[in-house]
Amino acid sequence: MSSSIQYKYYPTKKATIIAAPFSGGQPKGGVELGPEYILKAGFQKQIESLGWATDIVHPLQGTDYERLKSNEKDSFGVKNTKIVNDSCQKIHESVKESLKDHKLPVTIGGDHSIGTATISASLVNNPETCIIWVDAHADINTPKTTDLGNLHGCPVSFVMGIDRESYPPEFSWVPQLLKANKLVYIGLRDVDDGEKEILRKYNIPAFSMYHVDKYGIGKVVEMALDKVNPNRDCPIHLSYDVDAIDPSFVPATGTRVEGGLSLREGLFVAEEIAQTGLLCSLDIVETNPMLAETEEHVLDTVSAACAIGRCALGQTLL
Repeated sequence: MSSSIQYKYYPTKKATIIAAPFSGGQPKGGVELGPEYILKAGFQKQIESLGWATDIVHPLQGTDYERLKSNEKDSFGVKNTKIVNDSCQKIHESVKESLKDHKLPVTIGGDHSIGTATISASLVNNPETCIIWVDAHADINTPKTTDLGNLHGCPVSFVMGIDRESYPPEFSWVPQLLKANKLVYIGLRDVDDGEKEILRKYNIPAFSMYHVDKYGIGKVVEMALDKVNPNRDCPIHLSYDVDAIDPSFVPATGTRVEGGLSLREGLFVAEEIAQTGLLCSLDIVETNPMLAETEEHVLDTVSAACAIGRCALGQTLL
């Protein structure tokens, strides 16, 4: 059934699904298969059933990034800078093109390093865009603060320009447009010490699982929106890592952390963002079919990723 939600920025309900099969931001293989599994599960038809006209683009087609991966750290202490940069530039252009054509970009990863591409493109399109980052992790490390050197833990810092002197030279193209008061986190439960210092230093609003337990998910989403979009008049970029949801519901993901959102809480976040009518762009990342122990684990995780997308694009329970 077609959704009755009115999307302010997409009155004609057109969307572009951007497949981003990339795993270079972290060492585990398999996350590059996420888009393929999600699309094979019928994601495009599910979105179209909600009244959206869709097309699919493949900006990374033709390059075997998995073959190019290396675990060696460069002089900045991070891995795979060239391939992460290359993929991010291509995805950034695809997101910008979708926004320019007045089509809602739905980027399916792949690991969360692609967030550098998607949120920077959304901010280039409209600097007033607020970023709602739903994740177990803050992903705001810099090359200075990261212990492991995995770039899926750094995308937010690159777009904010934190510790910019430590950036790999390839990242000089990234528009550093994200302001601290336009970013909010929901679902955090595994935050590095360096990231905690950054969140405090820049006074970035963040709602951990402690806040979800204390206030309930409905109040948390309301408070998050009040922080970054108090008048409910700015576009929203929703960047959703499936590991925000507890691994008992989404086991096929790369960085599992116990004690996350229930599946219903996770879907509620997407439903509530949809209800604002202000969704402008969407990421769904970190589905890794190869880390599942059973076929049921794959199905559960892929189904959750599809459900996040459907809820963000207007599916309701009634």
